[in-house]
Amino acid sequence: MLFRNRFLLLLALAALLAFVSLSLQFFHLIPVSTPKNGMSSKSRKRIMPDPVTEPPVTDPVYEALLYCNIPSVAERSMEGHAPHHFKLVSVHVFIRHGDRYPLYVIPKTKRPEIDCTLVANRKPYHPKLEAFVSHMSKGSGASFESPLNSLPLYPNHPLCEMGELTQTGVVQHLQNGQLLRDIYLKKHKLLPNDWSADQLYLETTGKSRTLQSGLALLYGFLPDFDWKKIYFRHQPSALFCSGSCYCPVRNQYLEKEQRRQYLLRLKNSQLEKTYGEMAKIVDVPTKQLRAANPIDSMLCHFCHNVSFPCTRNGCVDMEHFKVIKTHQIEDERERREKKLYLGYSVLGAHPILNQTIGRMQRATEGRKEELFALYSAHDVTLSPVLSALGLSEARFPRFAARLIFELWQDREKPSEHSVRILYNGVDVTFHTSFCQDHHKRSPKPMCPLENLVRFVKRDMFVALGGSGTNYYDACHREEF
Repeated sequence: MLFRNRFLLLLALAALLAFVSLSLQFFHLIPVSTPKNGMSSKSRKRIMPDPVTEPPVTDPVYEALLYCNIPSVAERSMEGHAPHHFKLVSVHVFIRHGDRYPLYVIPKTKRPEIDCTLVANRKPYHPKLEAFVSHMSKGSGASFESPLNSLPLYPNHPLCEMGELTQTGVVQHLQNGQLLRDIYLKKHKLLPNDWSADQLYLETTGKSRTLQSGLALLYGFLPDFDWKKIYFRHQPSALFCSGSCYCPVRNQYLEKEQRRQYLLRLKNSQLEKTYGEMAKIVDVPTKQLRAANPIDSMLCHFCHNVSFPCTRNGCVDMEHFKVIKTHQIEDERERREKKLYLGYSVLGAHPILNQTIGRMQRATEGRKEELFALYSAHDVTLSPVLSALGLSEARFPRFAARLIFELWQDREKPSEHSVRILYNGVDVTFHTSFCQDHHKRSPKPMCPLENLVRFVKRDMFVALGGSGTNYYDACHREEF
C-alpha cells in the first residue's frame, strides 16, 4: 500500500513538472532551440504556411486556394500578443480589398455569373451581414472626400460589374474587423467607448471595392458606428504616396522589372503552348488572349467554384489554370532573386512608411489622435511594402490580406516604445530587415521603435546601392 501511494505521488509530481515546463515554454520564459538564423525550415520556405497540410512542394492549386481566402469559422491570429507590462498605444492597418469580380474577361466567353447583391442567408455567411447592409443604407449623408462621395457603400448588382466587391469580399472584411475588435477594443481598450472622429485615420483609393472593404472592416471593428464620426480620405495613388509620388528612379526600376517578367514569359514554352491552346478554344490570336490577362478571370471561376468557360472548340480546363498559376509562382521566385522589384518597392513604399512612423512618433508624445489608422488598398500597395520591409518570403497578398503595425509602450520604462509587424495574423517582426538580428543583441521581447524609424529614414536605401541616404536623393540619382 505504501509503495502504491509513493508511486502515485511520483506520478503526480512528474505530471506537474511537465505542465510547468510546457507553460514556461508557452510564455517564452524557457528558450526553445531554433536554427541559427532564428527561422524554422518551414518559415524560411514561406512566411505563414497556412494549414498543417501544406504540400512539400509548390502546388498551384493549394496556392490558389490560399489566395482566394475563402472565409472560415476560425482563424489563427497573433495580433495583440505582448508581455503583460506592455501597453498598446496605436495600430496601423493596411488591407487589400476583399474578393472581387474580375477586371478582365476571357475574349468571346460568357462572363462568370456571380451575384453581387448581399443576401444574409447565402454562403459565405456572417452574422453581421444583414445589419451591415442596413447600416450602409443610412450612410448616404456621410462625409467622404471627393470623389469617394459618388461611390456606392456596398455591392448591389445581381450580376457583378467588373472589379466589384462580392459578398465573399464583404464577409472577409467583416471577419477581419470583428477579429480586430475582439483584440484591440475588448482586450486592449485601444479606443474609449466615446471615441472621437480624430482618433481614427481612414484612407482609401477611389475604387468602390476598396471603399466598401474599408467600410466592412470598420463595421466589424465598430458596429453601428456614428456616421458623423467617419471621414474617409481619398488617395489617388495605389502606392499611397500622397504628395511624394514623383520618383523617376522608381519608374526605371519598374520598367526593368516589367522587362524581366516579359523575358521570363518568353522562356516558358509550356506557358506559350497553354496560351496557344486557350486562344484556339476561344478563337482569338494568342497575343489578344494574353493581353486579356486570363488568370484574373480564371481565378474568379476557381474561387467561386464556377466551371471554366467552354466554346464549340473545347473548354478551358484545370490543366490550363495550373500552368498559368505555376508560372506566376515562378515569376515571384525570380522576382525575389533578381531584386529589381526590391528597388521599386523601397522607393514605392517609403512615403507610406514615412507617414506611418510619423503617426507612431506623435503617439509616443502622448497625442491621442489617429490611434487607429486604416488604409484600404490593393495588392500593388501591400506587395511593395512587404518587399521593402524585407519580408521577401511572404506570400503575395491574398484577397482581404491584412498587414498591421502595432505600437507598444513599456509600462516599466514609459519612455521606451516598441513595434510589432503582423501579416495575416502571423508575427513577422523578426523576419524584417530592421529587426531580424534584434534577438541576437538584446533580450527584449519586442523590436524598438527606433529600429523602424532609422530603417525608414535612412537604412532602407542601402538596398539600392549608390550614395543616396534619403528619399529625394534615391529617387533622382543619375548613376542608375
